[in-house]
Amino acid sequence: MSHATLSVVVFILVMIVIISEKVHRAVVAVGGAVLLIILGVLDIESGVSYIDYNTIGLLIGMMMFVAVVKHSGIFEYLAVKSAKITKGDPWKMMIVFIIITAVLSALLDNVTTVLLVGPMTFAITKAMDLNPVPYIMTQILASNIGGTATLIGDPPNIMIGSATGLSFVDFLANDGLITIVVMIATIFAFKLIYKKQLIATPEAMKAVMDMDEKALIKDKSLLIKSIVMIVLIVAGFSLHGVLHMESSIIALSGAVIMMIIGKQNVESIVEDVEWPTIIFFTALFIVVGGMVETGVIDKLADIIMNATGGKAVMTMMIILWVSALLSATLDNIPFVATMIPLIHSMGESGMDVMPLWWALSLGACLGGNGTLIGASANVVLSGISGRNGHPITYMQFLKIGFPMMVLSVAICSVYMLIRYA
Repeated sequence: MSHATLSVVVFILVMIVIISEKVHRAVVAVGGAVLLIILGVLDIESGVSYIDYNTIGLLIGMMMFVAVVKHSGIFEYLAVKSAKITKGDPWKMMIVFIIITAVLSALLDNVTTVLLVGPMTFAITKAMDLNPVPYIMTQILASNIGGTATLIGDPPNIMIGSATGLSFVDFLANDGLITIVVMIATIFAFKLIYKKQLIATPEAMKAVMDMDEKALIKDKSLLIKSIVMIVLIVAGFSLHGVLHMESSIIALSGAVIMMIIGKQNVESIVEDVEWPTIIFFTALFIVVGGMVETGVIDKLADIIMNATGGKAVMTMMIILWVSALLSATLDNIPFVATMIPLIHSMGESGMDVMPLWWALSLGACLGGNGTLIGASANVVLSGISGRNGHPITYMQFLKIGFPMMVLSVAICSVYMLIRYA
């Protein structure tokens, strides 16, 4: 069996086991990477060369940064304050929670956001005797839509930015506007779906108004430091091209400064990093690297180029919809890891691939809303919901998530045809 065939077989096996969820995906990815080295497809040096250290550094930096910031109580404060601004109106409260989730997902990352906003949602809906599932569903979708807007909001964008040198501003300029349009359309759709379910008694609304959001601030000094550092980090991401700094250096610098001035237990902060996710990413880069090394990715690029006749618009639309549909079915991270070298290869054959990067970004990020396993944020927040006595089934999610995903990608199709065709 040739090395090219072996690299494809290992990749397919890794994907099948990941989808089955019988073994943790980090273990599967590491197993695949080790198997490629044992089979001689890669040696250790070439395997390690395919790891995108900028992506890994950015993820670790932001995870450590948020692990410090959360001790200030800022996220709990925002949740209660937003409920009080709406005077306890369940529908208005849902809209504010959607906006907060989307904005935080754009500025931090969507997994971190749902970990922090989710628990407070349950506290408020319990106080108001409301079904939390509509709120959880809308927050899952809002986190993935908001994360689409920026370089750091969703792992696929982190990977694309790192592989292409596209900046925070580039993502805002190309994904940001259409993300807002998608969010508005989504809110209108949610009104049709959930409006009749969101009814609270006057007593329940009063209970929320009586909550003291200021009491939720655990450390006022840390809160001020956190806000200042969030502003500086976002500014750093926006200007990283001017500063000639990789986004990972900005994120890691922010994390280090926050750990010093935040005066939290460093060991507990490091423990809060999602190390299985980091290991999964690292090993996956090696697994995909096996197909790059053996020329499989170049052959795939040639097949797509021949199928579309090298027509950029047709290729762009195919990548947008295939990315969305496959990211809904699979995890979007391994899919994007496979597509990045594929698009690079198309670029080397003379095609203008810039629109393809935005098609991949929008398709992969928004496609994550299609099913319960489409994105990490979905799994995390539905897990929190289950632990709080409100499990969300695969089919329950599919009935809402898949049509909403199709709507969002259809809107993006019109946008891309107008802007890039």
